[in-house]
Amino acid sequence: MQARTRRSSEESGDIDLPGVAPSRQKRSRETTLALLRAGADMLRTRSLAELSIETLCTEVGVTVGAFYSRFESKEAYFNALMALAARDGEQRLGEIKRPSTETDLGGLCQLVVSGIIAWMRHHEGVLRAALQHDSTRPDKWTPFKALAKATTERATPLLLHAMGNARAAAKTRAIAFGLQVVLGTLVNALLNDPGPLSLRSKEMETRLASCLLLLLQADMVSSSSPPTTAS
Repeated sequence: MQARTRRSSEESGDIDLPGVAPSRQKRSRETTLALLRAGADMLRTRSLAELSIETLCTEVGVTVGAFYSRFESKEAYFNALMALAARDGEQRLGEIKRPSTETDLGGLCQLVVSGIIAWMRHHEGVLRAALQHDSTRPDKWTPFKALAKATTERATPLLLHAMGNARAAAKTRAIAFGLQVVLGTLVNALLNDPGPLSLRSKEMETRLASCLLLLLQADMVSSSSPPTTAS
């Protein structure tokens, strides 16, 4: 998830999504995309229950009928928002590459954590709504659980290479736990914002990268320590 210029599915106008009525006309596609973008933005400051279709349509400048000609229900609309977020996450995952052979473990931890946070910030409202929605529709969070698993699978070879391949199974376990700590902290910040650091804080990014590094280094130290003998 390197910090560089990129185009998401939304930016490229790719809105071929389940539950969204297809359209061949550019103007119609642009309206659909405008509705999706406006809703994602509105969810940053309100819950899904508080998201009014009428207010959304007023914001975009279209009729309620235009909304329902594209989305059969509010649920279908939210499904499309989640599908876009998941698709963007998958695209970002595909861009994870080791930046250079000189990049050390600390740099790789920063790269992985920064990428995760950038994705969560970009889809903040949708992800929060999905978490809140999880209590009544647990299946709706499943794509993001799968994405978290995929993130671990993609990041593990990069981090493991920098840690050294000895005791690979134990180090792989340490990486998985470290990323669980990172993701758990971010989900808590996204859903509850308990402080002292918020999802938007640069310090959150720096400290989480350092936390991941320390967890991995601790495993490396323990693996290199000679076994103790009884006196």
